[in-house]
Amino acid sequence: MKLNILIVEDHELTRFGLKTTFEEVDYVQNIYEAESAETALEIFDANPIDIIIMDLGLPGMNGIEATQKIRSRKKDVKIIMLTSHNDEKEVLNSLKAGANAYCSKEINPQRLISVVQSVADGAAWFDPSIAHIVLRAGANAQTKEESSADNAKKYDLTTREAQILKLMTEGYSNMEIAQILVISVNTTKAHVANILQKLEVDDRLQAALKALKNKIV
Repeated sequence: MKLNILIVEDHELTRFGLKTTFEEVDYVQNIYEAESAETALEIFDANPIDIIIMDLGLPGMNGIEATQKIRSRKKDVKIIMLTSHNDEKEVLNSLKAGANAYCSKEINPQRLISVVQSVADGAAWFDPSIAHIVLRAGANAQTKEESSADNAKKYDLTTREAQILKLMTEGYSNMEIAQILVISVNTTKAHVANILQKLEVDDRLQAALKALKNKIV
């Protein structure tokens, strides 16, 4: 399945570079561009967008606000937040707003191509530079020290489900998890569905964040 990508970036040169990166990618069908969140919402409402690459620091409505509005319109669209800095508050607010990935603008173009494909396949991805922010937020919210095994038992996760949840927190897609654990993709999907139900969350990103926050893996 080919993807329709919307690039939301107010700097023309950066937007041109992002568009150029994806023009020859075989999984991309159409590339749309917007210089503001307001324009992005108009394009989003008028076209079947699958992936949004969203600049966090947009003028007027910022990327976090735009992500919240888009999420209220369509829950299954994938949103990749792109930023030039890693402010802790912005990182956490981006994830709370519903971003599926958080990338530095300095990311290698080929790596970004891989990230978009992984996110399209259902994975969550965080730039390595923000991992400490997510982990620290989880540690601050933890009221007492418990082992990951104890916490996994608390949520009634099987050993296999705990393995898969750990891989989900590391950003692996269902296909990649299936290959790592030598199981079928359908079996992986069934395990993921069970994990979401047991953790009482709606998607993989929420599951990954809850796992980190509560030290389940």
